[in-house]
Amino acid sequence: MAIDTATTGTIGSALERDELVQERRIVTDLPGPRSRALMERKLAAVSSAVGTTMPVFAARAGGGVIVDVDGNSLIDLGSGIAVTGVGNSAPRVVAAVQQQVADFTHTCFMITPYDSYVGVAEALNRLTPGDHDKRSALFNSGAEAVENAVKIARSYTKRQAVVAFDHAYHGRTNLTMALTAKSMPYKSGFGPFASEIYRAPMSYPFRDGLSGPEAAKRAISLIEKQIGADNLAAVIIEPIQGEGGFVVPAEGFLPALVEWARANGVVFIADEVQTGFARTGHMFASEHEGIVPDLVVTAKGIAGGLPLSAVTGRAEIMDAPHAGGLGGTYGGNPLACAAALAAIETYEEDGLVERARSIGETIIARFRDAAASDARIGDVRGRGAMIAIEFVDPETGEPDAALTGRVAKAAHAQGVVVLTCGTYGNVIRFLPPLTIPAALLDEGLDVVLQALAAS
Repeated sequence: MAIDTATTGTIGSALERDELVQERRIVTDLPGPRSRALMERKLAAVSSAVGTTMPVFAARAGGGVIVDVDGNSLIDLGSGIAVTGVGNSAPRVVAAVQQQVADFTHTCFMITPYDSYVGVAEALNRLTPGDHDKRSALFNSGAEAVENAVKIARSYTKRQAVVAFDHAYHGRTNLTMALTAKSMPYKSGFGPFASEIYRAPMSYPFRDGLSGPEAAKRAISLIEKQIGADNLAAVIIEPIQGEGGFVVPAEGFLPALVEWARANGVVFIADEVQTGFARTGHMFASEHEGIVPDLVVTAKGIAGGLPLSAVTGRAEIMDAPHAGGLGGTYGGNPLACAAALAAIETYEEDGLVERARSIGETIIARFRDAAASDARIGDVRGRGAMIAIEFVDPETGEPDAALTGRVAKAAHAQGVVVLTCGTYGNVIRFLPPLTIPAALLDEGLDVVLQALAAS
């Protein structure tokens, strides 16, 4: 197999180091011999419970490509699951981390604090929706931040119950597994799970046909009857669901939930782990309908690939836990904080919010055109550079996970990294780096469409 399809030549100033050539280039079978050798080592050394989407090992990445150890250059339409929005090894991030690692790598903010943690908190307080007085706390992962958001809400309200939604994904820890809807591979065999977690129906326009207010009324009715507002500490929801299938709730659903939560003293938590930081064409997905959450959970795109997460919210809620009640040895690590400040500068200075909108317009146009003649494309949805294609049986409308798997596998074989998702396993999601050149994005979409046509 030999494909050598050059698109654009180099990366611009907002992108990556050393002008990594932006091209799809396949010089060996995938995986190549070096990747196969490394996979043998992986199988012998790493738990088999840790899977991989593609059996190729990365050597370099930047802009819109991942170069593997065999010299193959793959088009990246996944961004490490929405993490590298500013691209891999983004220049500002690299410079900031290099300086910080030379200064110090760790002191623990709870022992001897440092200004970059405070700077990240200030940036989050400024950027998240709402102009109210805010506070932030930093952690390591999205799941850890979700757990802390629930802790904060329970401390503030003195209530215990928490409501999550159908198709939700909130993490892999014990509490966040309870919040997550999908059993395989996230929950099966790992219980018992945390108590006082309840589930309400999500607005899923493609499948339920309800308007936003209708779907909200259905969810609120269930909450009031089965849980009771007086027992409820928090409602937690992804403004656009991630792993659940990039489900965009019908217009009016989120505002109605926020209004009900506020009227009943319930903390409204927006899990913006996947949707945050320019991904949806706003800095945060909550902005699309103008909702102002009480707490916002962030991670993934916050720090250019370094592990960092946060909870940001109303000062009176964030300050409710007792002193010392929040923290963690590595939370707000100085390297990650330096990276986050540089990544946030990149989002703002390099027009990546606007770039996300342009990327989304391109993907939606291509697949809606295809859907006009291919009934297997049941739905094309999303916002900004967070777009999903849901595949169905054209006769029944039932989810077609087998077709989804074939398309993804064929795209992988041609050097395009795509990810699947969805409760029913029938969704391909597009999460390209916001730094991907337009021609490279078009070529990646060509490959996916060709894979669909051949499936």
